[in-house]
Amino acid sequence: MNLPSETTSFVGRSVELRAVRSLLESDRLVTLTGVGGVGKSRLALRAARRAEERFAHGVRLAQLAPLREPSLLAQVLLEELGLVDRTAGSAEEVVTQWLADKELLLVLDSCEHLVAACADMVRTLLDASPGLRVLATSRQPLGMLDERCFEVDPLSVAHPPLGADTATGCGDALTLFTDRAAASAPGLTLDGARRASAATVCHRLDGIPLAIELAAARLPGLSIEELADRLQSRFDALTTRDGSPRTAPPRHQTLRTAIGWSHELCEPLERLLWARLSVFSGGFDTDGARAVGAGGPLPADEVVRALHGLLAKSLVRCRVDDAGTARFSMLDTVREFGAQWLRELGEEHKARCAHRDFYRDLALRADAEWLGPHQVAWYARLSADHANLRTAMDFCLTEGHGRTALEMGGALWFFWFACGFPREGRHYLGRALTLCPGPVPERAKAQWAYGLAALGQGDLDATRRLAYALRETIGGADAPGAHAAAYLECAALTLRGDQLGASVVLDTVPEPPHTRGGFPEAWLLIKVTRAFVHVHRGDFTGAAHHADELCARTELLGERWMRAWAGYTRALASVGLGSPAEAAVHARSALEGKALLHDSLGAVMAIDLLASTAAAADRGRHAARLLGISQRMWQAIGPSQLGMPELVAARAESERAIRTSIGDTAYEEEYRTGLATAPADGVAYALAAPLGDTPG
Repeated sequence: MNLPSETTSFVGRSVELRAVRSLLESDRLVTLTGVGGVGKSRLALRAARRAEERFAHGVRLAQLAPLREPSLLAQVLLEELGLVDRTAGSAEEVVTQWLADKELLLVLDSCEHLVAACADMVRTLLDASPGLRVLATSRQPLGMLDERCFEVDPLSVAHPPLGADTATGCGDALTLFTDRAAASAPGLTLDGARRASAATVCHRLDGIPLAIELAAARLPGLSIEELADRLQSRFDALTTRDGSPRTAPPRHQTLRTAIGWSHELCEPLERLLWARLSVFSGGFDTDGARAVGAGGPLPADEVVRALHGLLAKSLVRCRVDDAGTARFSMLDTVREFGAQWLRELGEEHKARCAHRDFYRDLALRADAEWLGPHQVAWYARLSADHANLRTAMDFCLTEGHGRTALEMGGALWFFWFACGFPREGRHYLGRALTLCPGPVPERAKAQWAYGLAALGQGDLDATRRLAYALRETIGGADAPGAHAAAYLECAALTLRGDQLGASVVLDTVPEPPHTRGGFPEAWLLIKVTRAFVHVHRGDFTGAAHHADELCARTELLGERWMRAWAGYTRALASVGLGSPAEAAVHARSALEGKALLHDSLGAVMAIDLLASTAAAADRGRHAARLLGISQRMWQAIGPSQLGMPELVAARAESERAIRTSIGDTAYEEEYRTGLATAPADGVAYALAAPLGDTPG
């Protein structure tokens, strides 16, 4: 389950929760509809948590609000399902095949801007997977014949008889207001006249949760009585001055008027920042807010103050990530209001250019520092801003900024290749290379990144084609940077099992000065491949030499990803040299490094190797469970052992040795246990297990 934790209290909705539960039992597609801000997402997430035990494969959430490009919907689903993007087939095919035999509840949150794409995808998935249920949220139905729509109403606000106590029967709306008011103005008590005024606020706002939360956020500066009076005046006088015509549905008018009132109560610089921040997708940090928000009447040193003003008014939300960095976001309805204001100001293009430039510069900084001690931090940073990277690349490509797209896409080579997004890399880099076909300086790095992305998907023919194209771009086999093209070619050959051909290519690559040609990562990747080729040609001493050399270089750099590959190839060499205990130490080191960067491919290869070393140490039950764990992980990646003959043969030999050691019954028991283990738990098990020689 990947549902986010609830950060505020969940109020009411008991009747709705029972209704949604009942619908999910009888229908395969349930769509929660309703106006923005009515609480569709909170209801869906709470209902999903309660339903989880009914689904053998759990619940998965795909938050679609940050997605702007419909063609990437399947890619987002692939990521949210925890599948590793390592095949050349379409993302839709990968998702469909994986879900085919699963009993799972998929929550699609915020479908309204992708209705057609979501409808097509849901139809495909439901047809392929009999055990799948989909719970969607959208301001409008998906329009499918077998869709069951459930309209989410505002929180209950009972209208008391004339002359009765106004607070009587205000129900969940008043409970929500009371809760949020206590958070906004600690020590505030609602009794007597205050409670009556609070009930008036809830009535006026039609029980819409977002509108109530925005109103409660005003309490530090207003009394509840003043809040009720001013809100009443606002609705009486300005119902049609916020962009909503009188013919609009009343709840739409209520919410837009409430947001418009919050907008008017902001300081001018806060309103300007609100508008500019609307260009972000999926959140932002303080640096991003300064880069995009500053300019004109809003100087950079005033951005943080204005941001805190929006935060205090509940127009911006904040959470602190695991690294202690504050991440800010806006609810969709609030962001959309800001986006409309930005267009009216005539600043939309300027703000989007500032957003593009910020993320291009971020990508370039990450590239420059990737082979260093901040590698894990850069992984976390770019993962947090993944939606913004997509938005920036989309803007480049739709606006014809081809060179910027090439520069940014090339700088993100490691994100596409090392962090598990090769399909997305090919999507963007292919479009960028087509948009900007001329001989520009940014082209070579983009081709390099494109070749790595193809390699990451196992498309070896495309990898070799990109190697030849890169050689042509940089000026031939002897030009600076030719080692990058050589890596693409020899990596494709070795994965195909052509170790002799890979050796021939490697023999043409001289040892470097590391800065030659502007592809320092290629030299280290070549070292990985040299060690790999030596192993599979039976030269284990040579493999150990190259792996040790790579390990020494990466330790000087302080980086972890290449170092983990050094550990993996060193473990392979140790197995060949008859030292399984030493191999286990190196394989464990490789797994630790891969786990840090969530590199599932490297992790599963290390677990396969740990299973082999455990079998050699007469720890058959442990080895069998590791093989089950690795098989579960391979199912989410693609062809087991990448389809590489040598790795397939090694895995088969491990299984044969384990069955001989502990018998078929014990093997099957432990293997099934491993196969039922979630990947993250499987990695934890492999890392926690002792490396000693105790049989088991």
